[in-house]
Amino acid sequence: MANKITELFGIKYPIVQAGMVWCSGWRLASAVSNAGGLGIIGAGSMYPDVLREHIRKCKVATSNPFAVNVPLLYPNIDEIMQIIVEEGVQIVFTSAGNPAIWTGFLKDRGIIVVHVIANTKFASKAEGCGVDAIVAEGFEAGGHNGREETTTMCLIPMVCNVVKIPVIAAGGIGSGSAMLAAFALGADGVQIGSAFAVAEESSAHPQFKDKIINANEGDTKLSMKKLVPVRLLRNEFADRIAEAESEGADTERLTKILGRARAKLGMFEGNMEQGELEIGQVSAMLNEIKPASQILNKIWEEFLREKDRLCNSTISI
Repeated sequence: MANKITELFGIKYPIVQAGMVWCSGWRLASAVSNAGGLGIIGAGSMYPDVLREHIRKCKVATSNPFAVNVPLLYPNIDEIMQIIVEEGVQIVFTSAGNPAIWTGFLKDRGIIVVHVIANTKFASKAEGCGVDAIVAEGFEAGGHNGREETTTMCLIPMVCNVVKIPVIAAGGIGSGSAMLAAFALGADGVQIGSAFAVAEESSAHPQFKDKIINANEGDTKLSMKKLVPVRLLRNEFADRIAEAESEGADTERLTKILGRARAKLGMFEGNMEQGELEIGQVSAMLNEIKPASQILNKIWEEFLREKDRLCNSTISI
């Protein structure tokens, strides 16, 4: 399939694997890229020297394009950006911060820049900063989320109406039919996180993967809105946060409950009750751990099948 996204990134399918903390290291990124999508190394959970190692290993594992996701609030952002330039990374996805600060720096060095947004205001701002594309992420997504709680179904057409650059849809997309719906709304590609979090190559802890594929409808909730909104899978920690929020806890109390390294504790180290388990609503639809290539191929084949079915069906009004 040739479209704006496949041509921009030089990939076979307009499918992007999200740069998830503690899940998306070089093994997952290279597996997705080798399968024809765009794999992304998630720098948000990596020290600078660890990121450099993952970039180098990914370059050995795949000859296809891959990207690095960089949260712009990262404390070592200057060092991270220098490593990206030194290691010859060609595509960078930025998130959680102001794209005006680093977009020019990256583009001046020939790097394709994509920024993640959750509302039309920041979509327009990112376009004005010169990014090559944006990821419009809806309320269904796992991890850090928009305060507006706008669903993907509403967000994508609104964003497509205010920008001219390519739009990648994210949030609640884990199947070919959902991908087709995103395209019908105007998206040029999709970014998929949760479905790849349970891939064999994902660096998530095996117990976290098992908890994801056993999740049911309603088992995730957007939490910590007074800090940075994040969608979490229910466990003892999430219940503590929910209880505190129902009691009107202020940011100081919530910060104290959160503590430090809570996401690493759960997603990477496997503490399923006291860790922070970031995953999307689509987790209720996931029921199997398998190679990333099989996940991508299944999504693509379903996308084509559903597209053909709709094109060939007779709709009576």
